[in-house]
Amino acid sequence: MKLLVTGGAGYVGSVCATVLLDAGHDVTIIDDFSTGNRNAVPAGARLVEGRIGDVIDEGLTRDRYDGVIHFAARSLVGESMEVPQEYWQDNLVVTLELLDAMRAHGVNNLVFSSTAATYGEPEAVPITEDAPTRPTNTYGATKLSIDYAIASYCAAYGLGATSLRYFNVAGAHGHAGENHKTETHLIPLVLQVALGYRDKIMIFGDDWPTTDGTCVRDYIHVADLADAHLLALESNVTGTHRIFNLGSGEGYSVREVIDTCHEVTGHEIPAEVAPRRAGDPAVLVASSDKIRSELGWNPTRTNLRRIVEDAWAFTSELGDRSHAARRG
Repeated sequence: MKLLVTGGAGYVGSVCATVLLDAGHDVTIIDDFSTGNRNAVPAGARLVEGRIGDVIDEGLTRDRYDGVIHFAARSLVGESMEVPQEYWQDNLVVTLELLDAMRAHGVNNLVFSSTAATYGEPEAVPITEDAPTRPTNTYGATKLSIDYAIASYCAAYGLGATSLRYFNVAGAHGHAGENHKTETHLIPLVLQVALGYRDKIMIFGDDWPTTDGTCVRDYIHVADLADAHLLALESNVTGTHRIFNLGSGEGYSVREVIDTCHEVTGHEIPAEVAPRRAGDPAVLVASSDKIRSELGWNPTRTNLRRIVEDAWAFTSELGDRSHAARRG
């Protein structure tokens, strides 16, 4: 397939683009590098540099695409509450521009990178797709609004689309991995401690109602995530909008993550307990039964140690390159 990947220089976008290329697909990436990394663009992908609204018509006019995977977005929860106008503009408005361009050029196959933040604080776990959607931050609200927009475009214009709601994405795929300018995710933060880039890792509360008192989260390997995007593209139905949760279905506590990172890296990882953060649920675990049964998605990298090993291989290689560059 000839595929357009927005935000393909970001973490998940670059891994997904790499997996698509490995599977023999023709990939074009659109990215303005506001949050992505130029060196994350995989070899073999064409690059259209610029803001989606400025370059999408040119990109779709030049080639006839079989589908679009839309990753490009702002995704920092705290920042979304501080500068909400930027999140509504860059997430919702830009997506509407993309949808209109796809409609104008007859491209009716879309996979959208959504988030578990659309659910807010869950009433029950594991979280299923029919759980109430009550986002507690602007980021989650923009993603939920996009889901509503996509559903209406499917009903009115014959778009076939799937929204994939991620839980905690981690791991790496070869030379593609997590390298955010502002890092907020637990596993890469812990690995930065192992590398000596941080003095310690903060644990926000050790009195939660869990087995060891620390929060429990569902971690999904980024390569398993990429596989789900391809399955969705290949099975989208004209006029239908589907929503699937993507997680491993298993939960690991913050202390389990720290201990596993210690085992994998061989480095001491100092930790300090801090007060709970407002709005943090004790447990967030996904039910992915729907995508497993309907699309046959079968994640094979769900073991926490495997996820950490792949993330460490990427992070330590990145650290070696940075050290070599500073010495040079």
